[in-house]
Amino acid sequence: MDDLDLSTLIWLRMARFVQNSNQLSNQHLRQFGLTVAQFEALAHIRNFEPITQSELAAGLTVSGGGISRMLARLESEGLISREQDWKTKHISLTPKGRDLLERAFPSQLQQQSSLFNDALTEDEKVQLHALMKKLYDTSRKRGENSRE
Repeated sequence: MDDLDLSTLIWLRMARFVQNSNQLSNQHLRQFGLTVAQFEALAHIRNFEPITQSELAAGLTVSGGGISRMLARLESEGLISREQDWKTKHISLTPKGRDLLERAFPSQLQQQSSLFNDALTEDEKVQLHALMKKLYDTSRKRGENSRE
């Protein structure tokens, strides 16, 4: 790995952190019967409901097939409802889904926050947030330019 430059090492470290964070979140969310992907889908639905399946897939960056299977499972568990409006299905949380998310959300936020609170000072968190925003903004601009 001596031939990797610092930028590549940073990218690898970020990817490993996200992977590890997701593993920890999956373990944590098991107590609610959820995976990270399901949790994120429920939270996104709550924020934008009613939402179409394609809007949800775009917001979560999940493949069409993957989102279909996940939604079928969430629907079978009574956590979401899908209502057909001509050619479009609108997805909303059911009362059961809303209740589950209300219990899981603060617990998951605490679990994720603790990863940063246990390792970084407030100044470091502010600095990291600014740097991550800068990287995110650059990546978004590059993505927009590639679509032109």
